[in-house]
Amino acid sequence: MIRIAAVGDIHLGVDSAGCFRGRLAHLGSQADLFLLAGDLTKRGTPEEAAVLGAELSGLPIPTFAVLGNHDYESDSAEGVVSELRAAGIRTLEGDSAICQLDTCSVGIAGVKGFGGGFAGRCGAAFGEPEMKAFMHHAQGAACRLETALTAVADADVCIALMHYSPIEETLEGEHCEIYPFLGCYLLAEAIDRSNAALALHGHAHAGSPSGATPGGTPVRNVAIPVIERSYQVFSLPEHA
Repeated sequence: MIRIAAVGDIHLGVDSAGCFRGRLAHLGSQADLFLLAGDLTKRGTPEEAAVLGAELSGLPIPTFAVLGNHDYESDSAEGVVSELRAAGIRTLEGDSAICQLDTCSVGIAGVKGFGGGFAGRCGAAFGEPEMKAFMHHAQGAACRLETALTAVADADVCIALMHYSPIEETLEGEHCEIYPFLGCYLLAEAIDRSNAALALHGHAHAGSPSGATPGGTPVRNVAIPVIERSYQVFSLPEHA
């Protein structure tokens, strides 16, 4: 079995130095791979990015991340990515990586994603330029995810890593009025056109832990307020 540790929405700030690293002390013995589902900082400032990098530097297992909306707040997302890179963590945004473990290969396709809503209650690229831009961004994110998943289709196991949710089920507990700002069904369609064994996201702090895409791919919300722990470990067959 492959052990995947995942967490999102850790929201580290300048006052978080030394607060998170200790919570990862047993990570190497509990998992083979660590995935971070965005909102790694509070506002994405350079100072927060430096704390993030220090807290995550030199982890004992391969680690991959996507950014979340909070990481873009200060228009310094590249600084967050740079600090993660210096810490040995690869950030994925519309691209993918294959991680070769001892007994199998794991493909990770990552994208922040975006809002847009869900079938029957979703936005459309129609009308005002602002609405078209909103939905075009959502469509672009889904297309990038599908391209990234296709690129790792030959891996023994494929995982989709996002910040925004691809389904409604893992948003249950949030106010339904904000569902369109928490995820988009287009992400699920991209996943269902691939052979992903698991989809992970964060963002929905008051959401639910589990669900599935219409095509049956398991989806897990790993936002830290939902899992109520420093990370959650999922076990997958080596040839999913």
